[in-house]
Amino acid sequence: MTTKKTTGHLIGYARVSTDEQEAQLQLDALADAGCSRVFIDKASGKSKDRPELAAVLDYVRPGDTLCVWKLDRFACSLIDLVTMVDALSARGIGFKVLTGALASIDPNTPDGRLMLQVVGAMAEFERSLIKERTQAGLDAAKAQGRIGGRPTVISEDRLTIARARRAKGESVSGIAKALGISRATLYRHLGQE
Repeated sequence: MTTKKTTGHLIGYARVSTDEQEAQLQLDALADAGCSRVFIDKASGKSKDRPELAAVLDYVRPGDTLCVWKLDRFACSLIDLVTMVDALSARGIGFKVLTGALASIDPNTPDGRLMLQVVGAMAEFERSLIKERTQAGLDAAKAQGRIGGRPTVISEDRLTIARARRAKGESVSGIAKALGISRATLYRHLGQE
């Protein structure tokens, strides 16, 4: 997949899932493609902690092209793929995949734009399904008497103490410190009255 013609540098990104895996196949392919620099992560694709991905996204400049060996080394879902490719394109940065089903797609052509739109539509469909499933789960939990969210850190007893101390003129900061809660939590609960 290519979103811009290469006018700047070709920058590579490689990822292996575990320390036991080797990135050499990816590194060789990226070197053969002409990448002037390669960033390598050792992390699961689903991991939010991919420091080298963050570093390469920060490093690339308009006119550069970010190059990956396969899509699954770059994005863990269609939503991530579309989001990241759109963000790169908005910054004037190209994207190129060396192998796999989408390797020959160039969004600068009518066929390439169509394929990216199909991928984008699939990502939107995936987002809708996730939203529906999440809402169905919340509704089911509510029907069983469970309400989501974090449990409150302030009990009715503590709130009664806080109200009494506040009525005597004590500061919210002092009350919050004495009760071991944040000022924001105390303000939120006092404000609900």
